[in-house]
Amino acid sequence: MEGLDNCIAEHRKNVAMGARDLNLGKADDYRIILALKSTGDLNSPGDGVFVVAVQEKPSEVRLVCNIKGGVASGLNYSGGSDRQPDSPPVLADMNGNKLYQQSFLNKGNWKLPFSWGFIGTVDPTVAKVTVSYGGVGSEAVLDHGWFVAAGTLTQQVTRNPHIKGYDKGGKLIYDSDEDKTYQQVQ
Repeated sequence: MEGLDNCIAEHRKNVAMGARDLNLGKADDYRIILALKSTGDLNSPGDGVFVVAVQEKPSEVRLVCNIKGGVASGLNYSGGSDRQPDSPPVLADMNGNKLYQQSFLNKGNWKLPFSWGFIGTVDPTVAKVTVSYGGVGSEAVLDHGWFVAAGTLTQQVTRNPHIKGYDKGGKLIYDSDEDKTYQQVQ
């Protein structure tokens, strides 16, 4: 929780210097769904930890923050639900790419091994989500409408993670390869 406190405190410091106040509340209002080692790259040197936290009330919020040496940076925030009435049953987080790829400055020269994470939302019909990335697949954790997956890459990839969603009977109800709105290539 200390890392999340640092993220919110960094935001308050930026607000005091004139940044827009996102009214993030306090760390106790959030549930951390992922803490992931972050690998530094040319755009953001030094290793650290990504913290991904969500809150449902008083409003839906998702935030991603990077902590290096106790200092928070790179806060990414979304308010409200990304889900629309026509959203697929599994919906990748629109800003989750910072969790599964290194910066474009490193294109062709990633630091490996690389810890990756992937987040998104699921509707109530989804009972299981699998995510494969770099040839390795795993079952995601489902957490109150969110899915969370993580792993380690030992080779650089050019395709984004491949996602599949299944209903309670085991029937495939979502495949990112069939989703015209899902970006396949990095």
